[in-house]
Amino acid sequence: MRAHLPHYMAEFVMFVLKQGWACLFGICLLGAILLTRAIWQPDWMLHRYDALVIVAIGLQVLFLALKLESWDEAKVILLFHLTGTVMELFKVQAGSWSYPEPGLLKLWGVPLFSGFMYASVGSYMARVIRLFDMQFAPYPPFWSSLVLAGAIYVNFFAHHFLPDIRVILFAATVLLYLRTRIWFRIGENWYWMPLPLAAFFSSFFLWLAENIGTMTGTWLYAGQNPFDQVSFAKMGSWYLLLYVSFVTVTLVFRGALQRSPRVTDSPATAEKSATAPASPAD
Repeated sequence: MRAHLPHYMAEFVMFVLKQGWACLFGICLLGAILLTRAIWQPDWMLHRYDALVIVAIGLQVLFLALKLESWDEAKVILLFHLTGTVMELFKVQAGSWSYPEPGLLKLWGVPLFSGFMYASVGSYMARVIRLFDMQFAPYPPFWSSLVLAGAIYVNFFAHHFLPDIRVILFAATVLLYLRTRIWFRIGENWYWMPLPLAAFFSSFFLWLAENIGTMTGTWLYAGQNPFDQVSFAKMGSWYLLLYVSFVTVTLVFRGALQRSPRVTDSPATAEKSATAPASPAD
């Protein structure tokens, strides 16, 4: 491909292919949602939601068996699953959205596959950092990112009872990460993108995925019909949640957080650095 395409076109194609490979778990889960919606019959013995739980568990086992994810990454993704399920339980009870179909594997109205949707975001982040040898620099003190992520997560619950401070949180993400660049490798060439801009682009694609979920009736927001477009305001929610996801993943990839980028490192050095017990950003 590199021999037959112009340099920048080849780099772009490689970027897209590696991004697609990184979000393989999410693509497979979305594919299962679309396929089951197309073929499932109400009189089948197994409910569609329960089938999606089985598919999601099977995907996770397969990823580990094929070494597409490490056990350390799987532990972080499990944390995604737990924190996502807790949020789902709260939001469904608060009436923010609902899962209208029946299922045996549901807990207080929340099908258990829903946690895997959050886990797919964690899987993507873990894989994309490895595939692109990513470094995040200059990275602010790690404790500050923990505080911001905690405040964002708490606000998803607290805004039902207290004033919503998401505007302040939006500003905080920009101020904290204004200078932070995501350095990534395609072949032997290094590129960079501002971290807040990458979060914005990612939130847009998650918004598109959400539209697939609602169009198939897998979940619906309060007062929404299946063919209604998901509000653009949900992009803001995903934008903030991505910072929670990012900080969770960096619990494993602490070596990728740097005061200044080391873009001349070889892939082997970068891998060694990514598994180091301490980081200059501590």
